[in-house]
Amino acid sequence: MDTGVVQRLRYIRQLGLAFLVYPGATHSRFEHALGTYHLSRRTLGLLQERDAVPPDAAAIARMAALLHDIGHYPFSHALEEIGAPHHENVARDLVMQGEVAEILAAELGPQAPARVVALIQGNSRESLQGLIAGSLDLDKIEYLKRDALMCGVPYGEIDVDRLLHSLVVVDGQIGVLEKGLAALESLLFAKYQMYRNVYWHHAVRSATAMYKRLVEDALRSEALDFKTLTRLTDEALLTVLPDTPLLRALRSRKLYKRATECPAADFDEGAADWIASDRTLVVETEDELARRVGLEPGELLIDFPAKTQMLDLDIAVLRKNGDVERLTGRTSAINLPALSTQLYRSARWLRVFTARPVTLPEDEVRRWLERR
Repeated sequence: MDTGVVQRLRYIRQLGLAFLVYPGATHSRFEHALGTYHLSRRTLGLLQERDAVPPDAAAIARMAALLHDIGHYPFSHALEEIGAPHHENVARDLVMQGEVAEILAAELGPQAPARVVALIQGNSRESLQGLIAGSLDLDKIEYLKRDALMCGVPYGEIDVDRLLHSLVVVDGQIGVLEKGLAALESLLFAKYQMYRNVYWHHAVRSATAMYKRLVEDALRSEALDFKTLTRLTDEALLTVLPDTPLLRALRSRKLYKRATECPAADFDEGAADWIASDRTLVVETEDELARRVGLEPGELLIDFPAKTQMLDLDIAVLRKNGDVERLTGRTSAINLPALSTQLYRSARWLRVFTARPVTLPEDEVRRWLERR
């Protein structure tokens, strides 16, 4: 915990620019890391009481829980949406080299850094993989509760005790007892509500779109590079970005307003996904649309949140009679997988933000974006 890469997390906000909308959302990745570590200790203690987990595997999992976010960029996930390497990949070098690697190897054995990295990246074959990166990982349970508390919203209600006591190792992986399905439903609805009302709130996404364009312009002009970004904190990044009208607007909370918007559910599956994946084309499209309506380059931004495993439910369920089923059908009072897909599509919105009020013909813009 006293290493520099972990202490840096004190100065990376957990929710990026959401504090511009929810003033209490200034909590850090460091707090979240401690919370995830705490949940790992509780969960692993329960599993070890049943002799389900060997001590060395539990120790590695606890370290992965503590270190899972050390690769995060300033202002959370936003930069991954413009092509920055995912924070799990950045974490690899930070865990495999330097002070962290030396400590892990000395305390837990020479293979410990590689085992921790495998858990963080989600490609470990150890039975505890699902606790660190999976449909029911401790990371999600922790941030939903903490984020809701700090934002002052009632959406993150999860029956954490019931859920943790329902976790089991089944068929060599983390699963859930049948009695825990109601608690799993509470997790599903909490995630949907938090994405809809906090993470993908229109003003949060406006600030995020402004921030992404700021950093993208700096990267394109070579004023910044991705390697430098992995060492910066939130405030440090704002001091090294070129002074532009867009930066001044973001600093003074003059957020771009919605010119048009529509939910993903209104599009054919995959019709507008290029907006979340092809950043070069997105910037070209933004500037072309801006010129059409009399705005300067950078004064019109297109936002469509990247696809996420927000409501993924690939989980083994241990029935009371001893049978094991995958949570891919109607295993509870409601069809959770089908419902999760519907909720996801209703929470994800495509929006066009502008620095000044303009009139955008919604139907024409939508057809144009779908054609791309």
